[in-house]
Amino acid sequence: MPVIVINPNSTEAMTASILAAARRTAPDIRFEGWTSVGGPPAIEGPEDGARAVPPLLELVRKASDAGARAIVIACFDDTGLDEARQLATCPVLGIGQASYVMAELIGGPTAVITTVQAAVPVIEANIDAQGHASHIGTIRAANVPVLLLEDSPAEAAAAFTAAAHQLPPDTVNVIIGCAGAVSVTGHLGDLPGLTVIDGVTAAAKLSRALVG
Repeated sequence: MPVIVINPNSTEAMTASILAAARRTAPDIRFEGWTSVGGPPAIEGPEDGARAVPPLLELVRKASDAGARAIVIACFDDTGLDEARQLATCPVLGIGQASYVMAELIGGPTAVITTVQAAVPVIEANIDAQGHASHIGTIRAANVPVLLLEDSPAEAAAAFTAAAHQLPPDTVNVIIGCAGAVSVTGHLGDLPGLTVIDGVTAAAKLSRALVG
């Protein structure tokens, strides 16, 4: 059974991009991508996250019952992560948490740039609850809709690049805080001195450590 990557929103194109990135990162691991067709088209804050949880957990239960080796929840807000871990009999990774762990392993002051302002409080709460506040001190929004990352990656990347240029000068890692980051990282402008982290790539690497 493969590692199941679940997109909690209903946008199939985003699932395809996420799955392709996971497979590029860990080609020795078999990944399968599932879309939560009952979820919202995009998750942009706590209300969308709450709507996404029930259909997401149905897919988590289905993947676990089918014998998934691990499950990746591909939403940077780590939507439903705690509930999913209670349901599943296999490891469950959230791409937000995976990126925070990766940044801590690399070391140094880290910033998160997410899509919309409504996501910032959710991410701040997750960072605090997961114990990463000591090394992630800056969380900002690029003020771009989630689906723009899929529909117009160059335009979205320009907004993320501009936001990155405004980060504190001691920042060494920048996390692009959206599953759609896989579509924009190749379009980012020059960011000297910054290591760019996206959660899907981080989760794929950690999946290899868990099941490889």
